[in-house]
Parts: sequence; structure tokens; C-alpha cells
Amino acid sequence: MEKWDGNEGTSAFHMPEWMIQFADQKQEFNKRPTKIGRRSLSRSISQSSTDSYSSAASYTDSSDDETSPRDKQQKNSKGSSDFCVKNIKQAEFGRREIEIAEQEMPALMALRKRAQGEKPLAGAKIVGCTHITAQTAFLMVSFCFFFSGFPVFAWKGESEDDFWWCIDRCVNVEGWQPNMILDDGGDLTHWIYKKYPNMFKKIKGIVEESVTGVHRLYQLSKAGKLCVPAMNVNDSVTKQKFDNLYCCRESILDGLKRTTDMMFGGKQVVVCGYGEVGKGCCAALKAMGSIVYVTEIDPICALQAWVWLLFRLVGVYIYCFSCNKNVVTREHLDRMKNSCIVCNMGHSNTEIDVASLRTPELTWERVRSQVDHVIWPDGKRIVLLAEGRLLNLSCSTVPTFVLSITATTQALALIELYNAPEGRYKQDVYLLPKKMDEYVASLHLPTFDAHLTELTDEQAKYLGLNKNGPFKPNYYR
Repeated sequence: MEKWDGNEGTSAFHMPEWMIQFADQKQEFNKRPTKIGRRSLSRSISQSSTDSYSSAASYTDSSDDETSPRDKQQKNSKGSSDFCVKNIKQAEFGRREIEIAEQEMPALMALRKRAQGEKPLAGAKIVGCTHITAQTAFLMVSFCFFFSGFPVFAWKGESEDDFWWCIDRCVNVEGWQPNMILDDGGDLTHWIYKKYPNMFKKIKGIVEESVTGVHRLYQLSKAGKLCVPAMNVNDSVTKQKFDNLYCCRESILDGLKRTTDMMFGGKQVVVCGYGEVGKGCCAALKAMGSIVYVTEIDPICALQAWVWLLFRLVGVYIYCFSCNKNVVTREHLDRMKNSCIVCNMGHSNTEIDVASLRTPELTWERVRSQVDHVIWPDGKRIVLLAEGRLLNLSCSTVPTFVLSITATTQALALIELYNAPEGRYKQDVYLLPKKMDEYVASLHLPTFDAHLTELTDEQAKYLGLNKNGPFKPNYYR
């Protein structure tokens, strides 16, 4: 959790003047990106955070210092104690991690270079709640490009109480009032609505990255309780097609192997849900030689699983239903085979009914960080990873380049909402237009020395398109 100073339909999106137009970009595709100087951090950043009610909570290894960071007195290199992290002495290590991530996040590098003259977030006071990783840290550092410094309240191993305490420390600050919200899961938005509703009088907008948070925003909008505009980043094409699909495809095996040391060739794996996340998980597991089964409620996704990938409908259960509840109940868990691995690739921790396992007749045994054996009276045990929370952010790492796409989209959405003239956006949830999606994608193409083909005038007229895009209708997902 951190703070920085400094209708379902699509909006009539306004491209800010500082943003490079597509016509000008086409020459840039012939150039390799130039090296951009790094800017040192003025504040320390913790490596990991938890979202204990909607996303990836993580535990503390038994070897870690058991003293709560809330009880420690720490100061950073500037002498400030307005932060709370596990160990401020790890700041240099964190900086090196950020520098590694920076090399795989070309669009954010390009974006802040192109925006440096205009400083489009000057005067913004952003409060955010997200996973604290090297990649999100670099997103924060990019905000520091527009203004200086930010306190961070996050550490690996937060309890539920710690999690809400960290959010409150960011929000409830004397003499400081946020005017923008960057959320991932809806927890920060929920907390402000619950505890500090008057703050929304000065908040210009919300940018939400996750399906869980977007679902909550639509619920607020439907009930007439959404009092500021909100940008739905989750349903942007770049988020769905890249982050949800490719990120999960590359990180699912990393998380499973780090926690279980298991060989997946020949294993029977059930994947519940065949959306973009499920597609990525299935592709990775099938490539490892697993026998993959898919369950679905949506006939279209079910048909995709059967016809396209020829998966059949048990040794490993992976759940990819985001923003759902009790997909896996105690009844399912009781019927699972001995040593079955159960994990979650959805965003929330409600998909698996973990609470039903906390009963006197079942024994919990901590095997290692993020791995629990839940043992039945007859000796049967299941292997539960990350207590049913998001596997890849709890137990592994995620591909930096893919996260660069989502982070860039978040940054552009913040800039658009913050700079939008009064009246452009109502108190509703807005989808990102294809122009922005295509712009984000275009910023990543030079990394691969990719060159776009340009339509001829005749072709553009025949298709009814502008030669510079957008190339897909706003309803395309």
C-alpha cells in the first residue's frame, strides 16, 4: 500500500497533447530505443505486499525476524520514518531489483521520457493499494518522475489486521488528502467508502486493475453509490490478452514447482475455468505433459477448451475463477485423492472454501513457506498452496515485460482521469478505448524491432478505418 504526492460504455477518449500520435510513431519503429538514464529512489520500497482479502497474501518464513514491522523504529536515508516495511536495510537490494525490472519495462521508460516536459501528474496526490513487487515498484518510481517521493506501508507476511492498518496509514494522514486512487482488488476503495467517505469530495477518479475490483465498482455504480469516475483497466485488451494469458502461462509452473518440487509430466490436472487465465494455465501444463481436464460454466469457453485444445473432461486442482465464491467447497475437498495439490490462480481468495478446512477434526501442518498439508482423520492429506490465495504472486515471480503492459495502461488511465476537464467523465465505470490499448502496444513494439505495416488509402477506405487506428471497434474484447 502506498501513497504518492505529486455507464459501462466506452468514453470519448481524449489523447493528451504530450502523448505521441500514431502518425509520428511510425518512424520510431525503425529505431531501437535509446538508453534512458536511471533515476535513484528517494524512498525505500518493500519487495512484497499482501492483499489479504482479495489477492495474494504471503507468509513469513520461520527464519524471519518475528518482530512486527509495526513495532520497529526505522528511518530511511533521508531521516524519515513515514513508512513501514520489513527491513529498511534491504533498500539497496530493492533498488537493484527495480533496475533489473526497468530493463523489461520499455513502455514506462518511454512514457515518462515523453511526458517529462508536460508533467501530466503535477499536483496529483495518489493513494494506491497493489502488490508490491519490483515491477509495481518501478511503476511507483515512474510516478516519482513527476514528483518526489512516497511513503510505503507493506511487507511480506502481513496479517489481516496488518493489511487494513497499512491501508489506513496511507489514507488517514494529517494534512494530506488524496485526489486519485490506484487500486488492485477494490480494498482501498472499499476502505475509503467505509471509513472516510468525505474524501471522495476531492478525489477525481479511480483506476482499478483487477476483475474483483471492477466487479465491485460496477456494483457501486448499479446501486447509485459510485461518486467519482472510474477506469476499468482489467477489461482492456492489453490486460486481458497479455497479462491474464501470458503472465499466467509463464508463472503457473514456476509457482507449482517452487512449492512442491513435483514433476508434472503424466499428472492429471483439473483446471476450473477456461478464460484467459485458464487458457494460459492449460497451455503451460499440457506442454509439460500433464493430462489436463477443464471445467466450465460458460458454453462458449467450454467449446473453446474442447474444440481448440482438445482437453478432456486426479492429481492437481487449479482454480482460475476470478471474483467468484465457493467454486471448491468442503465436499469437493473431502473427495480429493491423497496428496492432491490445490491452488488458486484467480484474483480473490474466496474461490476455495479454506474456512471449511479450519475445523477440529482436520490438522494443519506447515511444510514450508506457502505450503500447508491439511490432514484428514484417516491420514489423507491435501497440499494447499498460499492458503488458497493467488499462486503466482505468492509463490513465484511474474514476467516483467507482461506487467509492463498493464502498468503502462494504469499510468495512462491515471493521467487521463486526472487531466480530464470537468464533465467529460460522469460517476460511472469507463472502459479504456481501443486507441489507448493500441498506443500501449505500440510503445512495446520497438523492443522487438517490430515494424507495423501501413494500410494504403484504398485499403483504409475499403475497411472504413483511419490509417492510424483504432483498428478494432470499442466493443472488441
